[in-house]
Amino acid sequence: MFPDIILDPTRRHDFVWLFDCTDGNPNGDPDAGNMPRTDPETYQGMVSHGALKRKIRDYVDLFYGRQAPNLIYMQGNTGEALNTVHARAYAATGRTSQGSKQNRDDVAVVRAWMCGQFFDVRIFGAVMTTQVNAGQVKGPVQVVDARSIDPVQTLDWSITRVAITREEDRIGGSREDGGSGRGKATEMGRRSLIAYGLYRTHGFFSAPLAHLSGVTQADLEIFWQAVRDVWDHDRSAARGMMAGRGVYIFSHENGRGKAHAHDLFARVRVERKPEVLYPRSFSDYAVTLDDTALPEGVTLTVIQ
Repeated sequence: MFPDIILDPTRRHDFVWLFDCTDGNPNGDPDAGNMPRTDPETYQGMVSHGALKRKIRDYVDLFYGRQAPNLIYMQGNTGEALNTVHARAYAATGRTSQGSKQNRDDVAVVRAWMCGQFFDVRIFGAVMTTQVNAGQVKGPVQVVDARSIDPVQTLDWSITRVAITREEDRIGGSREDGGSGRGKATEMGRRSLIAYGLYRTHGFFSAPLAHLSGVTQADLEIFWQAVRDVWDHDRSAARGMMAGRGVYIFSHENGRGKAHAHDLFARVRVERKPEVLYPRSFSDYAVTLDDTALPEGVTLTVIQ
C-alpha cells in the first residue's frame, strides 16, 4: 500500500500534514465556550497536537484496536482506569506492585509489556507513573499544533432544539411538576464554526526511540493509514467538512538523519492565490513542492 521506505522504523521521518475544515469547528477551546481555537494575535486557526493524536487513536481503535498489539491505552471514559491497566500489566508479568518504591527491573518488564500491548504507547509514548508504576515511554512520533495558513473568522450561531431538558418546561407539563401548564416547544443552543481554514502541522519520527518502544513496520503502515484517512472516519455535523490535503514525508537513509527538519519543511510552500480575498476551498491555495536537489540521503514521499 505504501512505499517500503516510509515503513522502515530504522529511518528518521519528518513530515508535513495538510488538512482543511469547511463550515465546521475543527477543535473547540473549552476556555472560550468551545469556540474554534485561534491565535489571539494573528487570528489563525489552531488545532492542538492532543486533538490530532486523539483522532489517530480513534482511527486505530476503530479498525485495529480490538486486541493486542493494537489496543489503545488512552481511551478516555470508554476505557479502563489507568491504574487498572497497570495492575493488569503487573499480573500478566508476574510482578507485584509496590507503588513509588517499585524495583527498576520490575518497572522495565512491565513497561515492555505495555509497549507490546498498546499501539499508542509504542507510537506516542506515555507517562505511566501513577499509583501503580508502569514506567515512562518517550514516544517516537511527535506532532505539533496545527495552524491555519490564513486567519479564520469564527462564527457563533444561535440554534434551537426540540428536546426539552426539564419536565416542567415541556408543553403540557403539569403544575404538580412545577410547570405552568404552558411550557415551550424548543430550547436555544449555540453552534461555533469557521467558514474555511486550511491547516498545516509538522510531525517527526525518531528511529532510536522507536527501537526502544518496539515500533514495527506494521505499526508504521497503520499510522500512515490513519494520517491519510482519519478525516473520513471522524465525521460529525459540528466539525463540518474536514479533509486531508496531503502528507509530505521526508525519509532519511538512517536513524540520525541527513538534514534539518525545518529546512526540509520549507520545501513545502502553501500560499493563498493572489486573486482570492476570502478563501473558501482548497482550490483557493497553491501548494508548491521543491523536490529538486534534495539533500543526499533524503527521499520524499507524497501521500494524497
